[in-house]
Amino acid sequence: MRIIAGNKKGIILHAPPSLPVRPTTDRAKESLFNILENNFNISELSVLDLFAGTGNISYEFSSRDAKAVLSIDQHSGCVKFMKETSAKLGFIAMEARKQDVFTFLKQNSEQFDIIFGDAPYALSRIPEIPELVFNKNLLNTGGWLILEHATMMKLSHLPHFFEERNYGQSTFSFFKQD
Repeated sequence: MRIIAGNKKGIILHAPPSLPVRPTTDRAKESLFNILENNFNISELSVLDLFAGTGNISYEFSSRDAKAVLSIDQHSGCVKFMKETSAKLGFIAMEARKQDVFTFLKQNSEQFDIIFGDAPYALSRIPEIPELVFNKNLLNTGGWLILEHATMMKLSHLPHFFEERNYGQSTFSFFKQD
């Protein structure tokens, strides 16, 4: 996994092979950040990374100087790796927290500008995420929820959906807080 842009551009990170992850591909990540950079000033964003895994997306936001990045994952090995890596890279605005994503969403009251979620593709509860985010008002006005999921899953029928981008077997579904 490599950081594709920002002040840590080009750094290659090697996660332990024992972690149960499927990092976002460089191609999909580059496309995602092109979209984000055309719509937001990343240095002004507070970001929530759900199912953060190795922290791949969190590091990309941090390398671009996002104001705050909160990374949530329930796997202790993933959280340990993110904490060690963010400290090594000097990402002081990044926090990794061990918690179940659905529990976090139900209990949290903080708002974010971007919420990114890359749940395991086989997880049947992915469509619940937008409902929780919008019912709990977890996005600031104009904020986006972006879910990465298997291309065969369709989320375009859900409220607040506005766009879908396909990258092979992966799709990003975009939702917006008006």
